[in-house]
Amino acid sequence: MTPGTPRNRADQPLANSFERYLQDKGKGRGGDGGNYRRNAARELERFAEWAAGDRSNDDWTGVVPDDVDRDPTFDDLDERVFREYARHLAGDRGLKQNTVQTYYRYISAWCGWCVNEGYLEAHYAQRASAMAPLPEDDGRKPGDQQAWTSEQRHALTRHVDERSRDAIEAYTTFPEDTAPLDKQRARYAALKAARDRTLVFVLAYTAVRVGEFLRDPNDPRRRGVRWEDLSLEDGSMDVYRKKQQWDAASLPDPVISPLRSYRQLMDPPTERWPVFPTFDQRTLAELVREELAERGERSEAITERREEYARDLLLALDEDIRPPSITTDGARSILQRLSGAAEIDIDHPKHDYLAPHGGRRGMGEVLVRAFGYTVAARYLDNSEEMVRERYSHIEAGELGDVATEALEEIDSGL
Repeated sequence: MTPGTPRNRADQPLANSFERYLQDKGKGRGGDGGNYRRNAARELERFAEWAAGDRSNDDWTGVVPDDVDRDPTFDDLDERVFREYARHLAGDRGLKQNTVQTYYRYISAWCGWCVNEGYLEAHYAQRASAMAPLPEDDGRKPGDQQAWTSEQRHALTRHVDERSRDAIEAYTTFPEDTAPLDKQRARYAALKAARDRTLVFVLAYTAVRVGEFLRDPNDPRRRGVRWEDLSLEDGSMDVYRKKQQWDAASLPDPVISPLRSYRQLMDPPTERWPVFPTFDQRTLAELVREELAERGERSEAITERREEYARDLLLALDEDIRPPSITTDGARSILQRLSGAAEIDIDHPKHDYLAPHGGRRGMGEVLVRAFGYTVAARYLDNSEEMVRERYSHIEAGELGDVATEALEEIDSGL
């Protein structure tokens, strides 16, 4: 074996390679984070179960010979096995063609890594015969086609704006002799409404990816934006971009006013507080109890302290007990609730609510139509080539108008 060549590991079980592969592909310290790692782990587990004969019908017994009792190893893999798996994915399981392609790519990427690490002799998954059963990719990403229309954006922003204004007015106009707990409940309602309004405005107008400014539990670097990351005077917000680096995103005028009002209402004890903290009561209760206990408070004293507040979030604000940011899944739940409350008409095969990515795509539509692909690409933090590809229907429509005009001119001259 020549220097630098990985030793042969073909006799090892498939699962022996999974953790190391996932660490190489993961993000953060130790490779423990990232959406790719989570999705790849799921597909590798499915592949391993299929290879062992655990995920198919009675006609499929796995890749291990019938007279052998062991887990599948790399010796059992060749291009015919990957061809069968491609056929399995493309079978009648209700998967869309681009989803089948995505799932197979996870396995194919692992296969290529296994070649470099000495588990396999060749990249069997990329051979033409192995990929032949796969359906053609239609070029679309699953679930990534919704775009908020102007009517939907206006309906949602108008709803959260009115809801927030009413809640803030109710809190700020209480009589002087209002009971403290009633005043606290009103402040909590105003804070929640103001947070939701700010979240919607950021999604609707900044075109920032939801994973760039909210917390991702699978990626420790994405802890959600804090007040220290915002400059309302400059109209910018520092976010951790998809390209794995910090960058400034624009905050257009429609977003500034909700942010200012929300910040004044929250009055965060430090700049390190999250802009979009969780309001989950269970999470906050546990956080408050643990933090006060670490500060030397007795259990009875903690209970009494919490009883002075209508909600643990308000106690956390007074004691500077910093909660975590809401997650990307949390944002989806909020938008589901708000879309229903606003009674917005939504016609989409996958989403019955205004999904976070739809705000970004809707803003992309506005920018491309108003300023062209180059400006839109800069604002969306994408290459111009990618923006042209994703919004190709706009150019196609414009060319169709040109063709119609040309035909009308020719017809008028006949």
